[in-house]
Amino acid sequence: MSTTEPAPRSGWLTAEQQVHWRSFRSGVARLTAVLEHELEARTGLSTHEYEVLVRLSEQPGRTMRMSELADGVVHSRSRLTHTIRRMEDAGLVRRAPCAEDARGVNATMTEAGWQRLVNAAPEHVQSVRDHLVDVLTPEQFAALGDAMQVVADRIVGGGCDDDPGVPCHVA
Repeated sequence: MSTTEPAPRSGWLTAEQQVHWRSFRSGVARLTAVLEHELEARTGLSTHEYEVLVRLSEQPGRTMRMSELADGVVHSRSRLTHTIRRMEDAGLVRRAPCAEDARGVNATMTEAGWQRLVNAAPEHVQSVRDHLVDVLTPEQFAALGDAMQVVADRIVGGGCDDDPGVPCHVA
């Protein structure tokens, strides 16, 4: 901080922090918008639908309990239910009661869902490369991933109000 710049009031960002914060917000918003637009235009899938298919594809039997899927894709259970309903109507997934717990519901990717993901993935991966991975140096990309993991861990596992028992995020 320069000697001519007054110290920020408690809790306020310094001028340099403000620049970084605004760059982060603008970059995330623009990146998200372009990735969403390109995915939808090229594949007909929303980013939420694509992420659901990816998560299901990584599980045995391409099946996941809905509550775990909601946590994995960082959606509320209500929002995930709406997404899954649309995907069911399109034949990409199906829901069934959980055999291990009658209160739970599983989502399973159908063969049509698998084919949709296989066809969409190369387009989406190229878009991610074009707008993020190949724009940064490997060191910058690694630092970005490391930093965002620290943020995610803090929000999910720690407290935001200096109380480790108080979560910052409720799914």
